[in-house]
Order: sequence, then C-alpha cells, then structure tokens
Amino acid sequence: MSLQVEKLEKNMVKLTIEATAEEFEAATEKAYLKNRSKMNVQGFRKGKAPRKIIEKMYGKEVFYEDAANNIIPDAYEKAAVESGLDLVSQPDIDVVQIESGKPFIFTATVAVKPEVTLGDYKGIKVAKADIEVTEDEMNGELDKVREQNSRLIAVEDRPAKDKDQTIIDFEGFVDGVPFEGGKGTDYPLTLGSHSFIDTFEEQLVGKKIGEEVEVNVKFPEEYQAAELAGKDAMFKVTIKEIKEKELPELDDEFASDVSEFETLAEYKEDLKAKLLEKKEKDAKRAKEDEVVDKIIENATMEIPDAMLDTQVKQMADEFAQRIQQQGLTVEQYFQFTGMDSKKFIETLKPQATKRIQSRLVLETIVKAENITASDEDIEKEIKDMAAMYQMEYEKLKEIIGEREKEQMKMDIAVQKAVDFVTEAAKEA
Repeated sequence: MSLQVEKLEKNMVKLTIEATAEEFEAATEKAYLKNRSKMNVQGFRKGKAPRKIIEKMYGKEVFYEDAANNIIPDAYEKAAVESGLDLVSQPDIDVVQIESGKPFIFTATVAVKPEVTLGDYKGIKVAKADIEVTEDEMNGELDKVREQNSRLIAVEDRPAKDKDQTIIDFEGFVDGVPFEGGKGTDYPLTLGSHSFIDTFEEQLVGKKIGEEVEVNVKFPEEYQAAELAGKDAMFKVTIKEIKEKELPELDDEFASDVSEFETLAEYKEDLKAKLLEKKEKDAKRAKEDEVVDKIIENATMEIPDAMLDTQVKQMADEFAQRIQQQGLTVEQYFQFTGMDSKKFIETLKPQATKRIQSRLVLETIVKAENITASDEDIEKEIKDMAAMYQMEYEKLKEIIGEREKEQMKMDIAVQKAVDFVTEAAKEA
C-alpha cells in the first residue's frame, strides 16, 4: 500500500491510497468465494461455477464492489496511522481506479483536528454565585416529593380538567379520510402535557367519560410526515377514563413515609442541606461553563464542517439510544413533537459546535500547561468504571486496550485543565 497526503482548505486533507494489483486480486477472489453460491450458471451446480465463467457471463465488474469493500476499511485504517495526522471525521471515500490487473486506488477526504490559538485563559473574571436555598425552592422541592407520592383517583362525577390523566381512543381524518398512524386505542394522555400537536389536549378539557369529541387541529408546516404538513385534521376522540392526582398532606406522617425522619421539621432540615449541596455543585458547574465559554471567546480556531457533521451524528445517535431506553423510537418522537430529521439536526449544531470548541481549547491548555494523568488517576478511573458496570477491577483492567487507556488519560487531563482554569478564575 502507498499513500499520498494533500492538504486542502479549512483543515481538510485528501489521502490518496493505493493497494497493489495483487491485493486487489486477493480481494476480488474473496468476493467471488463469498458470492458464488448466490449465482445461477447453467451447467453448474449452485456455488460451483468457476470465477472466469461468472465474470464472462456477468462482466468482470461483478465482484468489484465487494472487492473494494474488502480493501477500503483496513487500507484506510493503515493510511490514517501512517499519515500521522489527527483525523476527526468520517472519511468521504471516492474510488479513482478499479480494474483487474491494476492497482486499486481510492481517495479519502477527511477533517484534521484544527490548531487552536489560545488567548487569555488564566484569571478569567466570572460572576459570583449566590448559593442560598430560598423558601420558594424548599416548597417547590416538597411539592415534587408530594407529586411523586401522590395516588391516582378515578373520577366519574365531573368532566376532565387540566392535569388529569386520561385514557382515550382516537382516530384522525384529513379531508374526511383516515390517515396512517392517526389511530390509537387505550392511549394514556395527561391533559396539559403537550404530548399531542396544537390544541388537541385543550379541546378535551370539560368533556366527560364516554363522550365522543371532535377535535380540530392543524399540523405544523414542517411536520415530519410531509403528506400531513400544514393540513387541517379532525380527530374523533372518546374519553374512556379520567383520573386525578391526590397529594398527601404535608405533616409528620408524610415525612416519616418518605424519609427516615419522624418529624416534618427534621425532614425539611435534611432536604435543605441536600438542596444546598446541589446548588453548590450546580454553581461549580456553572462557573466551569462560564470560564470555558470565555476561553473559547478569547481563542481562535477553524472547525471543519466534516468534523461538525461527525459530532452531530454522534449526538443524534446518543439521543436515539436514550429515547429507545424510554420505549420510544426517533420516528415517534418526531411525530409527537412535530419535529423532522432536518430540523432536529439543526437544533443539535450549536451544542455540537460548543462541545468541539470546549474540547479543543482544553486539550490545548493540557499541552500548554503540561497537564498529565498519573497512574493513580488511571487506576481510580478504572475502579470507578468497574463499580459502575458491576465488574471485577482486574477483569476490566485486562480488557481495556492501549487506545482506550490513552483516551482515558486525555479525558482525565482535560478535566484537570477545567479545574486549573476554574481555580485560577476571579469572581467579580
């Protein structure tokens, strides 16, 4: 394999990677062995036709795509290491030459980590945090605990009101015709939760059990289902159940039920201490964010679009995994929120940009200040991971590779850089 590196604008490079004719031949033979059983050739049992016969019948190019796919991943991985560059995006692959008896040549256009020029990063001025637990905050936290310990009471003697939990059947129509995905049975819906589009939930307020309601709504102009976007719709809805929350009284009995304390006064004192601890942690995190934001403002860097696209995709994948754990698909999330994939990607870009900028400036500070992770730091990190994943420390240590350890070292060093610049900051 040979490699040529061409620097492009905006922190992009083009790697021209060449595999030998012999390597391409081996990849083509591998493709033949994989696919021959799928090809019917008259006069031969399935999977027994010689390669030359198949190529004569279907053309020499019949195995080229699989041959290319056999070569590209490993060849690109080796080229990435050989280049010595810090590549930070998925490559855009383009096949330049693919022909029997000749070298296989392809290009990979990819982003490299941009250089960062730091401005001021020591002694950053930040606002002083006000760490105090107010009466309103205490009452708000108590209300949350009461909500968590509430019970649902079936309601039959009054119409539905805001905050009620209902069970409904519904069917949606556009121009009098039912549309796909617009029907549901025994669907749980909390009124006022804004789970449904437009004014759907508001129109159920004041309606009784068993009453069939015509709910008129308008789909958003950028609704994910293009055939419904911007259209008026009518839903036939039947309320089957209404339940309301009954909150417990705020007294000593409540305190003993939800905590290890016997009196409400003791419980409130403990709750206040926990709220204060949380506010201190939040203030520390806010201070860190403010410091890093100002360091970013003082620095210069040029983030390549491909690097941003890769970060956005990673964040979208993380989001998909989170909502799948909640029993939803991305498509259902889009349907419930009126979002579409294009709009969703746009909403992620500012956060993705911030994530990249933060990492870049902090890694640059790590180098500038010669910040490192010690063996003790690594050991503690692995022990924490073992506890989190309920694994044996020695077993986890064995399966962590060198690349993962290097990443771990940098992550620890980056956090140390955050601590360094935060401690050096000055409160105004």
